[in-house]
Amino acid sequence: MELIKPDLGLLFWMILSFSVVLYVLIRFAWRPILKALRDRERSISKSLNAARVAKEEMAKIEFGNEKITALAKIERDNILKEAKQIKEKIIEEAKEEAKAEANKIVEEARQSVEKEKNKVINEIKNQIAVLSIDIAENILKQSLSDKTKQEELIDQLVKDIDLN
Repeated sequence: MELIKPDLGLLFWMILSFSVVLYVLIRFAWRPILKALRDRERSISKSLNAARVAKEEMAKIEFGNEKITALAKIERDNILKEAKQIKEKIIEEAKEEAKAEANKIVEEARQSVEKEKNKVINEIKNQIAVLSIDIAENILKQSLSDKTKQEELIDQLVKDIDLN
């Protein structure tokens, strides 16, 4: 029962030893422990501030990335639109060139046909002239005194003409 009801002397020595231990702890251990706690608190505070700043920077970077992405999309759309316009312009120019070339070819063909037509007409005129001269020569060779004989000769010459 001595432990439950300590003696006055034991109580005195316990208080004295506790006081000495407390003094030594306060004097030599408490300050470094408090300093370490304050340093740790400052370190945690700095880390939290750095994390907050980093978070804000990340938000800015993300906003910047979104802005850059939006600008890149706009630029891409502009480039695609410009490429489409250039493509349409090139196609239109090619159509116009093809149309002009086709018109030129048609005009050259028309002129060629016209030349051939004129050549054939001149050739036919020359053949008619030659045939007329041949007919006239044959008529003159025959006696021109009898009218019925002249008509028979003309009919015969007309039958003899080869139109080829």
